[in-house]
Amino acid sequence: MNSRMVPFTRLTPRLERIVRQTANELNKSVELTIVNADDEMDRTILERITSPLEHMLRNAVDHGIETTSTRLKSGKERSGRITLEVRREGSEIVIQLTDDGRGIDVEAVRSKAISQGLIDADDNNLSDLDIMQYIFNAGLSTSQQVTQISGRGVGMDVVISEIRQLGGSVSVVSELGKGSSFTMRLPLTVAVSDALVVRAADRYYAIPLVQIERVVRVNPEKLYDYYQSNDATLNFEDTEYRVRYLNEILSGNKLNELVVNTNTSLPLIIIKNRTGQNIALQVDQIAGSRIEVVVKPLGQQLSNIPGVSAATIMGDGSVMLILDLIALMRNAQLVKNITKAADAKRGRIESKSTILVVDDSVTVRKVTSRFLERQGFNVAVAKDGIDAIEILQDMTPDMILLDIEMPRMDGFEVATQVRHNNRLKQIPIIMITSRTGEKHRERALEIGVNDIWVNHSKKKSCLIKCKNY
Repeated sequence: MNSRMVPFTRLTPRLERIVRQTANELNKSVELTIVNADDEMDRTILERITSPLEHMLRNAVDHGIETTSTRLKSGKERSGRITLEVRREGSEIVIQLTDDGRGIDVEAVRSKAISQGLIDADDNNLSDLDIMQYIFNAGLSTSQQVTQISGRGVGMDVVISEIRQLGGSVSVVSELGKGSSFTMRLPLTVAVSDALVVRAADRYYAIPLVQIERVVRVNPEKLYDYYQSNDATLNFEDTEYRVRYLNEILSGNKLNELVVNTNTSLPLIIIKNRTGQNIALQVDQIAGSRIEVVVKPLGQQLSNIPGVSAATIMGDGSVMLILDLIALMRNAQLVKNITKAADAKRGRIESKSTILVVDDSVTVRKVTSRFLERQGFNVAVAKDGIDAIEILQDMTPDMILLDIEMPRMDGFEVATQVRHNNRLKQIPIIMITSRTGEKHRERALEIGVNDIWVNHSKKKSCLIKCKNY
């Protein structure tokens, strides 16, 4: 562990140079003060936060610190001051970047967020502190023009993305005309982490202690009633909390009555969150006391899964996932909204009848499908008999329009397979053919085809037959 720790002073010359160069380009006078630069942190974390720190310092000089004339008119000192403080709190490294510039214009951020659809124009429940956090969203900048100095077209979303990948968090407080303060909280090391093991259904997960404020126990019936209702928050200890169930987030399974009836209380993890929101995560069980885990990265294939930050190997050789609670809770609401929209869309689609059009002619498929869609049907198309059988494995249409002469498998074979399948045998089949011979009609009726339509471009008769069936 000691071999991985390096002092923050390694970055000092580089950060001072960034501030000096940016101030010279903008013709501003800025002083940078670094407090507690001798504090040590993990080498990997120091390397990963270098770019975010540079970006934030450029922003502070460009957007935060005013020009010399503006500062003098405001009664401030000639030179702007930026303070970078590094301190250790428990198992976290806290980096605080403060400037005495113009601060963040909350109304400008709010207007930009409304224009991007992030905030409802009629929503008056958000505090100034909540609105400030929107500067971390992609593409949200109050700057009137893109320059080569600070953002260069890239917003603070890049900074928060990098910090979150390290298991940390960023928050901002500001006062207009007085300055801004950005606080980054990072784990002391990415090699070893103190964690709490929890159970959700039959799986166990590790949660870093740095993300947990405390654990409380709540009446299971109270939680069950909350999940059944449409309430946004749950009230306990005179505080409103946005609560989610871990097993529902991970697998979609809701809290069942069996768990409620067999438990006197259920554990609720209060999550550390400095953005002004109170959030909590309910688990099925706290599996023992805290443990120290060696953190293993997931690799490139799995590194972008939201809510999962890393993994660890247990004593018995099994792999346990390490969760990122803030990312997990952030995506829980997103998934909930997407699921509601998908269910509504699925309901609208399923209310329409679905017709499967099977024909080897591209023209017939296109003309027939467009015609039926205009009449309010959902249409699926298959280019031959084999394709139709594959589609029928995944869906059950309300009707099949079937050509006779097709490559690989003709219409008679398709109709025979449909009529011998218990799931599909009740589906009406209308055969579309250019053959007018009686033997074709007799064979089709023997198989169980409901009707035969001779293809001579009379669309109206096709539509009448479809609607009759």
